Amino acid sequence: MTEAKPSAWALAPDVAEQTQGFVASSFGWLPEGRALLLDATGAQKGWLGALRAAAPITDAALRPREARGDRAAAIAFTFSGLCTLGLDPEALASFARPFREGMFQIDRARRLGDRRFGEWQKTVRDGGPEWSGNPETPALPKPARAYATAYVDDSAEAEPEPSPLTAHALLLLYARTDADAGAWAGEVAAVLGRFGVATVRALELEMNVEQRDEATGVSREHFGFADGLSQPIPYDDDPGSRAVERGGVPVAEGDRVHGVRLGEILLGFRNAYGELPPVPGVARPDAQPGSRPSAEMADAWRRLPPHPEAEGFGDLGKHGTYLVVRQLSQDVPAFWASMGAAAARLNAAAPELPEPVTADWMAARVVGRTRDGHLLCPKGPRPGLPPAGSPDNDFLFLQDDPHGLGCPLGSHVRRGHPRDGLSATPGDAETLLRAANNHRILRRARKYGPSYETAPEEKERGLLFMCLNTDIARHFEFVQQTWLLNRDFAGLRDEQDPLVGPKGRFTIPAEPFRHALQVETFIRLMGGEYFFLPGIAALDYIAATEREGNAT
Repeated sequence: MTEAKPSAWALAPDVAEQTQGFVASSFGWLPEGRALLLDATGAQKGWLGALRAAAPITDAALRPREARGDRAAAIAFTFSGLCTLGLDPEALASFARPFREGMFQIDRARRLGDRRFGEWQKTVRDGGPEWSGNPETPALPKPARAYATAYVDDSAEAEPEPSPLTAHALLLLYARTDADAGAWAGEVAAVLGRFGVATVRALELEMNVEQRDEATGVSREHFGFADGLSQPIPYDDDPGSRAVERGGVPVAEGDRVHGVRLGEILLGFRNAYGELPPVPGVARPDAQPGSRPSAEMADAWRRLPPHPEAEGFGDLGKHGTYLVVRQLSQDVPAFWASMGAAAARLNAAAPELPEPVTADWMAARVVGRTRDGHLLCPKGPRPGLPPAGSPDNDFLFLQDDPHGLGCPLGSHVRRGHPRDGLSATPGDAETLLRAANNHRILRRARKYGPSYETAPEEKERGLLFMCLNTDIARHFEFVQQTWLLNRDFAGLRDEQDPLVGPKGRFTIPAEPFRHALQVETFIRLMGGEYFFLPGIAALDYIAATEREGNAT
């Protein structure tokens, strides 16, 4: 993670108080944490309220450094979780289709490269993911909304592959010390246990930011590379909202390289196309004949914003977003042994190299950056970098390295966000840069498990990849399918991402001849799912629904 003053942004106060803090902050001042996956099958009603009392959900209000507190929490739900919590079928039908189907629905798993021809790929845990939302596909009514896209009755489609463990909710706890994070997680688990809610998976999260100067810091993943460096910077040019601020001043103009409209990462605001993203809605509790909702339920509904398109419905989506979670294990010694073997093969095949290639050199080409996060450029680091070694993040590929002689065309960094690098001519650069920014995701990943250096005997370590986006298909799934796993990306042939993709060919452009090697990486998917991270008012309504004991 990198936090730098020039890109620091915040939500306007009225928006921030209704938005979970996880959207606007990675809680970098709280380096330790726990991720708890919860199964509420058969739970007693009232459990969500009890959880919120034990772990109050942090809002996005901007606070002085001394008032930030020693703890923070966030919560999100899978589609099966919302079913279990008791949302009515019409409300459930109004959520985005990727969220309803789940990450491992047959077609979605194929797009993500997880499952093909009826078999889990080698980049997935043996036997398939250990956990998911295991969403069923109930017969849902046509949602009450007026979006231009036609409603698709998908109730007859193939259901996702079941996983051994089911996650209905993800609770993220952040603290200053590991002892406090562990104690807090234990307290929460005890409270939930009294209601019959099981903690099916608990991951120890860590950030360990290396402070570079007063403004910047870098967090490293288990392979040793700086992580989370390139992030979208939201702005809001809608005169009716002006929801993004920097230093208390509204931000209505986007950063040239990283600027995205707020609606790309937060529901209820205009997106890259100047439109409001589709949002789920819920009818007034007493709308059905004979219904007699409690005063708490009616009051929670009244606090919801009005739905932008369905008259008489409350907006469940505003100030919320969709959260993609993938638990990725990392085999550290095997990865570095593989990089060493690839370096040895290159040295043997190209004795004319000016100096021997090392495992570190090879890994940097796979990632596309140095371990400290600097872009690999043909002639070394770009001139004019910030002092104190801050990572380089404002580069443009067409301008700085059009042929991939520094940062290889198929490297992880270049595939993850190609910027202007897919432009055929300089005249296309700005258009392609804007197009690339239409697919940005806001990452909130943290590594889990002890470092290999401190506990080599421990096998369980990796990255809990988390990202926020308002359109799962256009954002996360597009990046995964069209960029990371595209075999013809940037003019390459039969290659995929060398870091997170399967074993295969990796081309390193060079003069006079390019180098083509077989590389094998050691990252495997252990579990994952699409979650809905609600705004505060929507969370209040969901909790009231759960207390009411409604059944779908």
